[in-house]
Amino acid sequence: MPVIALTVHHARAEAVAGGRDVAHWLAGEGHRVVSCGPDADLIATEGTPVEAVGSLADVDLVIALGGDGTVLRTIDLLAGAPVPVLGVNLGQLGYLTEVEPVDLRRAIADVLAGRHQIEQRMLVEVVLPGGERHLALNEVTIDRAHSGHTVRLDVAIDGRPFTPYEVDALIVGTPTGSTAYGYSAGGPIVAPTHRLLLLTPVSPHMLFDRSLILEPSSSVDITVAGHRPGAVIVDGREVATVDPGAAVRCAAAAEQAHLVVFGPRDFPGLLKAKFKLSDR
Repeated sequence: MPVIALTVHHARAEAVAGGRDVAHWLAGEGHRVVSCGPDADLIATEGTPVEAVGSLADVDLVIALGGDGTVLRTIDLLAGAPVPVLGVNLGQLGYLTEVEPVDLRRAIADVLAGRHQIEQRMLVEVVLPGGERHLALNEVTIDRAHSGHTVRLDVAIDGRPFTPYEVDALIVGTPTGSTAYGYSAGGPIVAPTHRLLLLTPVSPHMLFDRSLILEPSSSVDITVAGHRPGAVIVDGREVATVDPGAAVRCAAAAEQAHLVVFGPRDFPGLLKAKFKLSDR
């Protein structure tokens, strides 16, 4: 029987209740149900034990109940492992989720029967000064470490100096992330299955304020200049503080995220629905 993992939004009661319900159903069908630490504690009940595991890399399917943030956390837990993720929409936007809760059991049955597709999404990696590596589905952001100040960043592209930025933050994003932080910073919207890097300044204190669309083979080296440190944020999680003079490198990762879909996604239709766009 397949090994199925569950992740849930910890602060949404309906996500936790949904996780308990589907865990009970899956266990009754004879499946092995697992989860990571806190999720397992939330989902498990006296009648439905959920096995706590240290890694999701060896499971056959992960069901993420919550919203886009829960899918992002699930991708982080997978750390590049090519495991399919089925997102269940219990959030507000739902760009990354595929099904509504009412359709979840049918969707799981379809996945287990092979009646689904896998949509591969590009990940961006960031390598910190000490060599530590992180993966992001949406974006890596080099932010100001102290509010009320800008951060100065020297940028090189493919090993060649490009320009210094005086900004609140600098985003290195994926096409998936173009509807996330990059969108709010004025960057372009890109269909999520493309492969490219988006370099978008946030509140730049300079004349050059445009986003750059770079080749997926490009590398972006960002050195913290001046005297103020920068904060490295990966899909909304701060992972490091970078001191002046130190650099991080961002590039397209070799790994990809694997999202379960049931047929081609209508990206223009999704944008119309999420942004409430009219036909005229």
